[in-house]
Amino acid sequence: MSPRAGNAGPRTLAFVESPVQLLNVLEWAHAHAPGAGLTLVVLSPVDPMTRGQLRRMAELAREEGYEVRWEEARGGTAAPFQTIGGLMGPLRRTDRVVMGDPFSRYVQLLLTITRARELVVVDDGTATMEFVTQLARGERLVRWHRKGSRPGPRDLVFAPVSSAARRRLTPGEHRQVEVFSSMPIDESPDGVTITANSFAWTRARFGPPRITKTADMVGTSLVETGVVESDRYLEAVTGLAKTHGATRYFAHRRESAEKLHRLAVETGLEIVRPDLPLELIARRGPIGRTVLSFPSTVVHTLPLALAGTEVRVAVCDIDPRWLTQSASPRAQGFLSGVTGSARDVTRLAAVTSVR
Repeated sequence: MSPRAGNAGPRTLAFVESPVQLLNVLEWAHAHAPGAGLTLVVLSPVDPMTRGQLRRMAELAREEGYEVRWEEARGGTAAPFQTIGGLMGPLRRTDRVVMGDPFSRYVQLLLTITRARELVVVDDGTATMEFVTQLARGERLVRWHRKGSRPGPRDLVFAPVSSAARRRLTPGEHRQVEVFSSMPIDESPDGVTITANSFAWTRARFGPPRITKTADMVGTSLVETGVVESDRYLEAVTGLAKTHGATRYFAHRRESAEKLHRLAVETGLEIVRPDLPLELIARRGPIGRTVLSFPSTVVHTLPLALAGTEVRVAVCDIDPRWLTQSASPRAQGFLSGVTGSARDVTRLAAVTSVR
């Protein structure tokens, strides 16, 4: 970490917990040109795949001239106290806070400390759409796949912090709030500035890619989050691969090794574990002429990252019969909304059983 001059602290402090969040902070910085005043704070998770992608993204951020502060924020019982204690000073001195996940308890806690008058939320995928809607309606901040479930003991204990964070994310006379997003946002809260993320940095930094004659598939963590039945997901992937001639499967960083092994054995697809967010992988190439996906963030971001190329992004609907019994009552509607609001994509009907 490079030394800071005096006690002025960073002009802009950005908190990220995933590779996609870090990518979107770089996109925001490219669009806003904050210069050397940006410090990226990585609140490192424990998942090895996520950590690996975050380290690669941190390297890119340093190459762009930004300071990166890596925090082992979950490295043991004392880690949160050490992390928050070390960030107290910078948080209180910074003018602007950028965050990738307003649903994160870590981020919500940090929001109660900062005095920053400018708050920016960059995309953490499709969850951004839900965040903006909840903020506009004054609802408590709950991830879409958990909405409808009863709050647990930890939720109840943390409720005052979550409420305080929601109030802090509400614009006021002395506070500006911006959402920097590539997602379609229909219901904008009063006073919140919505800025479009066009992935200009990604296109300027990488590519154009070499395009293959085959199709590629994009994996999702819908099974791991308890939304879609594992067997149904396997059937859908098998059907799509056969119909469209897919040869590679780009795994989501949260997909389990067991599920991926089963996919490889039963479908014959080459499983690829990307070392960077898919937007960068696709832009660097090689990438299939058709990219197949289920409802997810990439149906919004890939057409932007691949603008000007001949790559076609196709999205397959989620059949309601694929959902688990424990899936949130809002799951089907939310996933349909993700698909229906996507621009510059080809919509495919839900895959029927191939067994």
